[in-house]
Amino acid sequence: MKLTHPLLATTLALTLAACGQQSAVTPDAAAPTAPVAGTPTGTDSYLVGFRQPLSAQNLGGQELAAQAAVQAQAITSAGGVISSQWADISAAAVRLSPAALTKLRANPSVEYIEQEAVHRAQGRPSGSSDARPASTLAAQGLSAQALYAPSGEYTWGDNALRVPALRAAGYTGASTTRVAVCVLDTGIDGNHPEFQRKLTGFKNFVTTETNRNDPYALNDVDGHGTHVAGSVFAQYGAGTGAAGRLGGMDAAGVGGVATGANLFVGRVLGDTGSGSSSGIINGVNWCVAQLKSQGGTQDRVVVSMSLGGGSKSQTEQRAYTAAYNKGALIIAATGNDGAAVSYPAAYTQVAGVAAVDSNLAKADFSNFGTQVDLSGPGVAVLSPVPLGQGTAASASGGGVTFADVQAADKTGRGSFTGTVVAAGGTNNEFCGAGTRNAALNGNIALIARGTCSFEEKTANAVASGARGVMIYNNAAGALGISLTNTYAVPVLGIQQADGQALLGKLPTTGTVAVTSADYAYLDGTSMATPHVSAAAAVVWAAKPTLTNTGLLNLLTSTARDLGTAGRDNNFGYGLVDPLKAITGQ
Repeated sequence: MKLTHPLLATTLALTLAACGQQSAVTPDAAAPTAPVAGTPTGTDSYLVGFRQPLSAQNLGGQELAAQAAVQAQAITSAGGVISSQWADISAAAVRLSPAALTKLRANPSVEYIEQEAVHRAQGRPSGSSDARPASTLAAQGLSAQALYAPSGEYTWGDNALRVPALRAAGYTGASTTRVAVCVLDTGIDGNHPEFQRKLTGFKNFVTTETNRNDPYALNDVDGHGTHVAGSVFAQYGAGTGAAGRLGGMDAAGVGGVATGANLFVGRVLGDTGSGSSSGIINGVNWCVAQLKSQGGTQDRVVVSMSLGGGSKSQTEQRAYTAAYNKGALIIAATGNDGAAVSYPAAYTQVAGVAAVDSNLAKADFSNFGTQVDLSGPGVAVLSPVPLGQGTAASASGGGVTFADVQAADKTGRGSFTGTVVAAGGTNNEFCGAGTRNAALNGNIALIARGTCSFEEKTANAVASGARGVMIYNNAAGALGISLTNTYAVPVLGIQQADGQALLGKLPTTGTVAVTSADYAYLDGTSMATPHVSAAAAVVWAAKPTLTNTGLLNLLTSTARDLGTAGRDNNFGYGLVDPLKAITGQ
């Protein structure tokens, strides 16, 4: 029920009295305020929520602006500095000193004050690592059901979602109804040939880093956002302009799930892959503002967020509820901790996405819980990264060229051919800080994965003078290597069988090489999320009369059931199936 104007005036008067101040002037109530200069030292970031006796949906623009002015005055009179304010949810992001925090908490118009959260990108290099050891399906109590492989430009994820059949039937997200996927991430390399400069919109919401406002200049330092956007929008036949393809790739590159949709990218995560609640909320609001009903140009908007972490936030829940009520469908990654679903995927009005591998088994890292709605391809997902930012790795030894070679994340680039030498130590693991082996000087160190970190092994080998490092797995599968420090020499992970066979041939000659690439294989619920978001856009373009609620219900009711019969906490309703959602087949 809409409150009358006299009641609005009474509420404002009571709030002003509690503040002991006159109302302040604020920007347009529909937009966040700009960051305020001169923030005092010794302050922390908080989110402040005011009591909502009035329904924001029932207030006009002037009424919202008046209410926001009163709330802004309450903050400033307490000594706080506003960085963003959201009138429609009666909340703001502020900087508060301890004294200002105490004073603002005493204001009866304030419902809560909470610490501002940080969320992070939910993708990482493919293969096992120190943080995530190799696992088996049996250990998860799960089993493989089907096998998908890449073919031409279609990745295995495309094939799992039946993208070839979708495209053959003309379902690409293109429609007279304008449907957008709005990716909120670390940015995008708009110059990558896969995107053909077809980006519809871009905006940067991370104000702590300069020169990140142009989608066709450096903005995606982390690379995560470009990879995510590629799963949505990589154009078919476009990758021929990218020279840095990985081994086995099609000459034309890869293709996305919704190449006909309109792509918007909001940069809400910074150079290190993390971002604040307020920046992400601002990004969500920007995505929603693209809707025609909100003054934009798009009939339907899917908000895709491959990010998560942090604690539950009342402000974030208000923001996602408001965005959903305005008609957007919001989809987020459940997280990669093998634990409870993270935020924002755990909020109501947000669809949570889990990750499966090419056998449609649950990814060992994928979070689980009642908030999992759908699953998508999230293991060894091939997609574009900023030009030259990826790495292509190769290795050989004893006359054999190895398959599934993985470059360490902070490896040096270049190529070296020389004698392969066993690093030594217990089981050839080369552990113990400060361990050295003079025989490695000028040669390639061959090291077993084991009880100490990749960092310790690599540091020992490089300090011993090794010109290259090969670490072989202690279980089946590719070996991804995460390092703390950057090294000047090539550092690679190879499969267990290749390493053990090479160990038996020593002494012998080998080669290690790392070159730049324009694509990468990544794992994560981050990778699953854009597949589901793009599928949603394709279905919405084919069925434009659906509401966001109707669309989500259709996607869940037509998903391919995985795991326990019916909805379960690992897969939700199952693998999203856009072709079945459209055709029933």
